[in-house]
Amino acid sequence: MTTILFKNAKVFTGKNTDFEAIDFAVDTESGRFINQETKAADKVIDLKGKYVMPGLINAHTHIVLDPFFKIGGLSSVNAVKTGAVVNTYIAVDNLNKLLKNGVTYIRDVGSSDNIDLQLSKLEKENKITAPGIIGSGPALVMTGGHGVELGLESDGVDEIRKNARTNIKNGARNIKLMATGGVSIDGETPHDIQLSVDEMRAAVDEAHHKGYTACAHAQGTEGIKNAIRAGVDSIEHGIYLDDEAIQMMLENDTYLVPTLMAPWAINQHPDKLPDFMVKKSLAVQEAHIVSIGKAAKAGVKIAMGTDSGTAYNDFENGSSEELEHMVEAGLTPLQALQSVSVNAAELLKIDDYAGSIEADKLADFIIIEENPLENIKAVQGDKIVYKKGKKVE
Repeated sequence: MTTILFKNAKVFTGKNTDFEAIDFAVDTESGRFINQETKAADKVIDLKGKYVMPGLINAHTHIVLDPFFKIGGLSSVNAVKTGAVVNTYIAVDNLNKLLKNGVTYIRDVGSSDNIDLQLSKLEKENKITAPGIIGSGPALVMTGGHGVELGLESDGVDEIRKNARTNIKNGARNIKLMATGGVSIDGETPHDIQLSVDEMRAAVDEAHHKGYTACAHAQGTEGIKNAIRAGVDSIEHGIYLDDEAIQMMLENDTYLVPTLMAPWAINQHPDKLPDFMVKKSLAVQEAHIVSIGKAAKAGVKIAMGTDSGTAYNDFENGSSEELEHMVEAGLTPLQALQSVSVNAAELLKIDDYAGSIEADKLADFIIIEENPLENIKAVQGDKIVYKKGKKVE
């Protein structure tokens, strides 16, 4: 057993409310944090002047997509048509980018060819070095619905139930549902109602029976409420939240995954994207920011997610930039750090082994130069990343 003692850092464990002087130790063989006396460590690393926090958890990614269209076309339709081999190459490249930039766990919420599920298994078995993955496989969508390119078309309660069971059989630990239309597809709006309450509830029941989770792409107000009524664990995007929807989330302990990066990234590149997409994205941005701020102030549990893979929404910087957008929307810096650590871990049901710095949990952490509670942009700066107790090179 090789043990490393890290000394003199200021540490946000995920469970404290400020960076504190805490020494911590890692067993590089098990890849876990351990209780360790100074004299017994094989190696000591002095982190004086540095700040340490749990590795970032991104609860909303699409690793098979190339946000810059270098392989594929201007939409997920063309990107997915490149086939399983190319999409796997894209996914592995995206995972490497995430890990090097401090993301040590993800939830992927719409993949092709079960690529996320197979890579998740390989990572668990230590066959690849990558962020841990809670995979969803293909999203469940109505025929012709939002995200059909990364989805299984499913109509009616029986078909939804069958497809949810199939995803779980294939290794899904989350079921992704499409409650509304969206921004990136032509011919629909974020307000469109798509899967019904009964359809979504059938999928939620299947996930919950196994102890897994279900989440819903839900942008318009009524679709958000339908998804909450169906019992989903998290609302993805939540663009048009009204007071009733926020109250329903509080009463049902429903998490919110904002993905503020998604419209922001589109809006930075209006000349390179289809008019319909830019027009819808510009229309939702302000309402989205207001909704997230209101939810945070009300005490809705928030987990960080970026929707990485959508247009110009990158895997390198998006996760740390999302925290900045969340703070600008009204989260406190502490809420932002909790969203990317303990909250996200609880949502993904990995909190018994990830999401905080404490003994027996995975030694996933980042070392940064400044205190992000004083300046949230500190997470965007230079960082050293450890995954399962090993430094990421």
